Amino acid sequence: MLRPIAIRLVLSIGLASPMMSAAQLAFAQTDQKQGPNVITAALQPFVDRHELAGAVVLVANREKILSLDTVGAADLENARPMPTNALFWIASQSKPITATALMILVDEGKVGLDDPVAKYIPEFKEVWLTVDTGGDHKFLKRPARPITVRDLLRHTSGLPFASVMERPTLDRLPLRTAAVSYAMTPLEFEPGSKYQYSNAGINTAGRIIEIVSGQPYETFLETRLFQPLGMTDTTFTPSAEQLTRLATSYKPGEGGKGLEKTTVGQLSYPLDDASREPMPAGGLFSTAHDVGRFCQMILNKGEFEGRRYLSEAAVQEMTRKQTGEKIAESYGLGWSTGGDSFGHGGAFSTNMTIDTKTGLITVFLVQHAGFPGDGGKSQGAFVEAAKARFASQP
Repeated sequence: MLRPIAIRLVLSIGLASPMMSAAQLAFAQTDQKQGPNVITAALQPFVDRHELAGAVVLVANREKILSLDTVGAADLENARPMPTNALFWIASQSKPITATALMILVDEGKVGLDDPVAKYIPEFKEVWLTVDTGGDHKFLKRPARPITVRDLLRHTSGLPFASVMERPTLDRLPLRTAAVSYAMTPLEFEPGSKYQYSNAGINTAGRIIEIVSGQPYETFLETRLFQPLGMTDTTFTPSAEQLTRLATSYKPGEGGKGLEKTTVGQLSYPLDDASREPMPAGGLFSTAHDVGRFCQMILNKGEFEGRRYLSEAAVQEMTRKQTGEKIAESYGLGWSTGGDSFGHGGAFSTNMTIDTKTGLITVFLVQHAGFPGDGGKSQGAFVEAAKARFASQP
């Protein structure tokens, strides 16, 4: 069991990503002089109590980064302080990014949200629905209606989380093969009738991006989103240099006390192995800087720094509740929605939230497969501190 070292690294702008603009840099340096850092003060007790290894947290509004802070360690064993440009597996935060990429094609008139998936992937014409299982039998029938593109993005397709072919890890099947394996898997409910979180649905949306654009999924993301947005550290396959900045993953230690090093069970190692396949539903690695820029573009209704990526209508469609009145879960198209905010989390406790009421973006990056003690409250403590510090600021 590992004991977090008592490291408190308050905003070190000099270590921030070179993509931070001069105006953002000047603002952050000025803000640092205004008094005690309430954000790191809110998080440090979790580090001191061995409930949080380390974190990078970012607060931004439409125009600028308001704060970029770190606490704790990126690697407890080697006492490596958490740098502002630390790399994290952001897992299901990949889903809104995939949805955004697909909505670019919707804007261009190349994909319709209510098109049947079979229009793009013919194997989905032969989908079956499970109606009864027991012992040595399973009864199937045809679903009442086809799965639509909208169903894929809002988790109402009836597809399972993954197919039986995606074992032992989720990053070994090319999207072409993965999509066919989903079409061969009987649906678990009628399309549109329920909400069930499904990696398979988002991965199928990624395959549609490939088919319609004529490009590999990861190439489309790189050329249409990552490069123009300056998301230089967002990738499915980290480079050797990026891996030196990768935050170590931790889980609760024996008896739920302290922290123990772990690995990402959904991914195969080494992470820089070029044979690993991109996973639209959860394969991305990124930094607070990159995630923040993506969120700024969305908060600006599809436009950022003079370039339009999406129409306002596309952003509105993604971020409103799409699951209907009869389904309790509130989910948009690739985004979790609710009240005045929307966003998404990841399997190892990362999170990004856009609050339209306060106009604030909060990015919380850690690598935790669960927390000991009250560590799970650390994200909430960060968000409350961020709101207290910046919510009334123009």
